Amino acid sequence: MNDLQKEINELKQFMVDLKADRAATKAKEKAEAWTKYVSLTVVVIAVIAAVASQYSGKYSSQVQINQIKASDQWNFYESKSIKQHLDEAALPELLANTNAANPAVIKAIKKLSEESTRFDKEKADIKTTAESFEKKRDLAGQRGGRMGLAVTIFSVAIATASICTVTKKKPLWFAAMAMAVCAIYEMVMSWLT
Repeated sequence: MNDLQKEINELKQFMVDLKADRAATKAKEKAEAWTKYVSLTVVVIAVIAAVASQYSGKYSSQVQINQIKASDQWNFYESKSIKQHLDEAALPELLANTNAANPAVIKAIKKLSEESTRFDKEKADIKTTAESFEKKRDLAGQRGGRMGLAVTIFSVAIATASICTVTKKKPLWFAAMAMAVCAIYEMVMSWLT
């Protein structure tokens, strides 16, 4: 009977220990329940960071495309300038080496003068178009810079929140959320620029 009493006491002690262990586990889970929200925060920040990354790439592409278009326009401008210069150089040669009273020469002189005027107008239009592309390029560069900064801040926020999950330090979670708010501000300012 002594052995039976001893086993019953051991079983009672085991149940007390088990209950204490379960209570401690529940208390720990309750104390660390906020870490679930940290994980959700990391997911939300990562999704918003992915959106910011896509916009950053979009703006980078716009910079390149508008730079190419502006360069094309400036090349077109230069070709018009070269043609105009050739016409202007041909005019004195035409006057010096031909009979100025000849109707064909008069017609050629008139044509060269008209082309010079046309080239001036075309060059002005081309310059305006090129400058327009440069403005678009510069705006996309500004937006892309701010969006790139937002992506960087989001990355640091994700890393900070991840460290928070491992170390169980709540202030790191708040710091990560503050960084995410700053990054969102940069995103919004990028769009409003």
